[in-house]
Amino acid sequence: MNSCETEPCCNSRNVPVIVAVVAACLIFAALVWVTKKYTTPAPLGAERAAERSKARAELTALESDALNTVGYVDPVRGIVRLPITEAMKLAEKQWQDPAKGRAELLKRFEKTTTKVANPYE
Repeated sequence: MNSCETEPCCNSRNVPVIVAVVAACLIFAALVWVTKKYTTPAPLGAERAAERSKARAELTALESDALNTVGYVDPVRGIVRLPITEAMKLAEKQWQDPAKGRAELLKRFEKTTTKVANPYE
């Protein structure tokens, strides 16, 4: 008896089965690759990131302008915006006398808050 006849790997009946299994695996791998290629969406947020970056740059410029220049917040009520350094100097000057500083703070608070009518009164 030949040794090839007793071992199953050498049997000529197994060769087509092995070829079919390898071919099926290759076809499956190709289908997975094609499916992944065609179903992967475009990267999210590419143009949105550019839009957000532009909006942030504009906002930073506006904030910098608001922090460093004098301007009206509400011209009707006479509320102004001061640069931080000037506001700190003004607060330091006003709070030399704590009673006067507190009175001025309460006066500004009353000026800036709107009074809402109480429906229960």
